[in-house]
Amino acid sequence: MNGHRAPPDKSKSRQKSRKKSAAGIPAVISTTKHAITKMGIINSIKTLKMVNQKEGFDCPGCAWPDPDDERTKFEFCENGAKAVADEAMKKKVNPKFFSKYSISELSKKSDYWLNKQGRLTNPMFKAENSDYYKEINWNDAFEMIGKQLKDLNSPNEAIFYTSGRTSNEAAFLYQLFARTFGTNNLPDCSNMCHESSGAGLTETIGIGKGTVTLDDFNNASLIVVMGQNPGTNHPRMLSALESNKKNGGKIIHVNPLPEAGLVRFKHPQDYMKLSLKSTKLADLHLPVKINGDIALMKGIGKYLLDEKRKGNYIFDEDFISEKTTNFEDYIKSLDETDWDLITASSGIKKDLIETAGKFFLESDSIIICWAMGLTQHVNGVDNVKETVNLLLQGGHIGRSGAGVCPVRGHSNVQGDRTMGIWEKPKERFLNSLERRFNFKPPVEHGYDTVSSIKAMNKGKIKIFIGLGGNFISATPDTDFTASAIRKLDLSVQISTKLNRSHLVTGKSALILPCLGRTEIDLINGKEQFVTVENSMGFVHSSRGNLKPASKSLKSEPYIIANIAKNAISIENSIRWDNLVSNYDNIRNVIEDCIEGFENFNERIKNNSGFYLPNPPKDSKSFSTKNGKANFSVNEIPDNKNPEGYLTMMTIRSHDQYNTTIYGLDDRYRGIKGNRYVVLMNDDDINELGLKINQIVRIISDHDGENRFVDGFKIMSYDIPKGCVATYFPEANPLVPINHVALKSNTPASKSIPVRFEPLT
Repeated sequence: MNGHRAPPDKSKSRQKSRKKSAAGIPAVISTTKHAITKMGIINSIKTLKMVNQKEGFDCPGCAWPDPDDERTKFEFCENGAKAVADEAMKKKVNPKFFSKYSISELSKKSDYWLNKQGRLTNPMFKAENSDYYKEINWNDAFEMIGKQLKDLNSPNEAIFYTSGRTSNEAAFLYQLFARTFGTNNLPDCSNMCHESSGAGLTETIGIGKGTVTLDDFNNASLIVVMGQNPGTNHPRMLSALESNKKNGGKIIHVNPLPEAGLVRFKHPQDYMKLSLKSTKLADLHLPVKINGDIALMKGIGKYLLDEKRKGNYIFDEDFISEKTTNFEDYIKSLDETDWDLITASSGIKKDLIETAGKFFLESDSIIICWAMGLTQHVNGVDNVKETVNLLLQGGHIGRSGAGVCPVRGHSNVQGDRTMGIWEKPKERFLNSLERRFNFKPPVEHGYDTVSSIKAMNKGKIKIFIGLGGNFISATPDTDFTASAIRKLDLSVQISTKLNRSHLVTGKSALILPCLGRTEIDLINGKEQFVTVENSMGFVHSSRGNLKPASKSLKSEPYIIANIAKNAISIENSIRWDNLVSNYDNIRNVIEDCIEGFENFNERIKNNSGFYLPNPPKDSKSFSTKNGKANFSVNEIPDNKNPEGYLTMMTIRSHDQYNTTIYGLDDRYRGIKGNRYVVLMNDDDINELGLKINQIVRIISDHDGENRFVDGFKIMSYDIPKGCVATYFPEANPLVPINHVALKSNTPASKSIPVRFEPLT
């Protein structure tokens, strides 16, 4: 046992019919059971009524926005409630726990088991060659980190990683610390998910964010949901889709798997209104082959072009001529693209693509939403750019009910980037830091997540500090990544819960337990609050209401400031203690350094929040190099499989959030009791000589290296021929470190050629 792979759970898996609707009574039961089991009745009531409320705390789950105006008393979903209960659970992982279990013993436990053990309570230290964590006091931990950072030959020998749940205040301090220390090595979880969105959108419309608000969902004629499973990953989005349907809108679902959340939705709150009806959501499901999205979108564009020439459709000619460039090349590419290639690559018949095209033709305002199903491919950036093409031809940017909507998966991943968590900072931002704090920030680009792993493997990195997250489980090529981490001199994890990244460490390791979103953050007798930015560029406050899980817990800003005090020796005007004595002080310096945060404290206290500037949305203006929105020509990728191989994509189950496993069931897909399963088309099972329920080894060796995982059970599922699906992080060992998206360097976890060997 190497400890870096989660061992297979020995529970027997069962398969039932997949669900045809989401939420409803089962979601209520699941939410109640999970909350009471982990938090108890009183804390469940106290906590859940404050989730996503203006006077409460932001859900530590996804980044879906809250209503701008009135909110219900239940502004949370099943998975949000699980995330809250998980953070507020009563069980504790304390020094006694770590004296009972060695790291080797813990490595043999599943991720599900690790997560169930409870909240971390005390700072812990693992010495070199030791198999146990032992308690350490905070000052000794800060001094140890500071000394080792100062002893580095270069600031670039340190990595400062960030997860997406970090607040704006903590994120700003963290990037300030790293840059004052002298490096731009600031990889984050966005590198692994929506980096392709940022790259594609910046190139085409001049901003790496979406251009819609929640209200736009009420006004859209058509919403296209691509490469995304809202019922599991962003359940509150289903309410917005339901509202759109009730307002007469149409919905197209583009995804290899039919997902319950896009079939029908039953809002749990409707039971209070004595309504038992559910709402049909998707009007059309397009079961696209894995990585067949560009072909599909080109097919829709080609259909619209043909209809325009017949006089049945009108492009927004004024918008195109005044606001865009490269339209002629885009049209030429549609003319030159053969329908046979479109249907073969997409896996969708021409008549079904034309049906989708008619939805576009009949719609005055269109929103296209997407998640990792589009971004985690070698051509992930091109996938995003092709969505922009479809919207630009109809002028669906900067219009009510229309625009691009990359749906972020973590509660403040977008805010982290706004605060400067990025390995490739813009000169203007660095200049603002220099002007405000009297130091010279580094200009050399740093390491992103994938390049960080490669640098660690080559021995170029000595210290890794992780501000949240579960790096070893979230990253690709698990064996390679684990080997790289073990070459570090020191790894530091700032965390709330026990995870596998505490077991796969540098030669020495520290666990620094921090407050969670749900908890009161008291400094000098005064309650503090933090802010976050949701998926639609809205900044708002978050204030915990629970007693901290341990008296030893410190806030993320406090931890960052105290490491910085011990690590930085250059002269500057940063007063770390002052900044964290009152978070208003942090917001004051954010205001000085980042556009859109003028009068930050005043606006965040006197209102429910505010939107950041978004030129494409606000004024149809585009901060691209040429000042225009850019049509692009994107080649249809070759997604054919070598003989004997199928294309694998990794997915989440309904009972997990990112790498956190809440349970072993996937209720909507009808899978019970185990996560080591591979979903496969019946024809592929037969053609490969395999059998349903057979245990197999899955092998990824298309780059010449033999990566494999064992113990996966074959399950028959409605998935396009040539495609299979497995859960992550269990299948992450199959994702090669060099299999990444062009331009964004995002791991291409959604298109891995794999083959199978029977084990039974």
